[in-house]
Amino acid sequence: MPRMKRGGFGMAFLLGLFVAAPLLAADPPVDRPSKSVRGKLQSLDKNLRGVLMTTDDDKQMAWRFNAAVIDEVAKMPIGAPMIVIYRQIALNEKRVTAVAFPGTATKPTYVNLTGERIVLRSAGIVGDSCSNPREGPVAESIVAAGSRAEVADACWCCAPYGEACTPGNKSGVGLAFLDRCFE
Repeated sequence: MPRMKRGGFGMAFLLGLFVAAPLLAADPPVDRPSKSVRGKLQSLDKNLRGVLMTTDDDKQMAWRFNAAVIDEVAKMPIGAPMIVIYRQIALNEKRVTAVAFPGTATKPTYVNLTGERIVLRSAGIVGDSCSNPREGPVAESIVAAGSRAEVADACWCCAPYGEACTPGNKSGVGLAFLDRCFE
């Protein structure tokens, strides 16, 4: 059972939001690409549905997830390497797609904790980036709520069932808990 620090988390969560405010004021890119933040799990608060991480460049960031994702994150040890994948939705709004824990599975494994059926799509990489859509086949899986799927390709995305997305996130060996999927 991982240690959970609760003292001061609420204040750190709010402080993180205030620190991030200037970053959120910048104009987002028109195509709203996904972005990732790498770091280590510092603490979590189930009541606030919040996770505090220390980034690889020693900054503290706070993230909110749905309750199902928080339950899975609570199983990870404090200090575990993690990646938060998000989208810039509006000038002042970031929305999380997933939180991933590298090395926790033998293949890139995505757990659908969105509460609804989704489409998980994957494709090969162009050069060393997933930011350029690749001509060629795209693998697609329908993933029921609470189920998991693996991908064999280097790039992935998820969308609500019936919608599509362009694989723009790098996949990696480990577990990724999907909080929300976008078109």
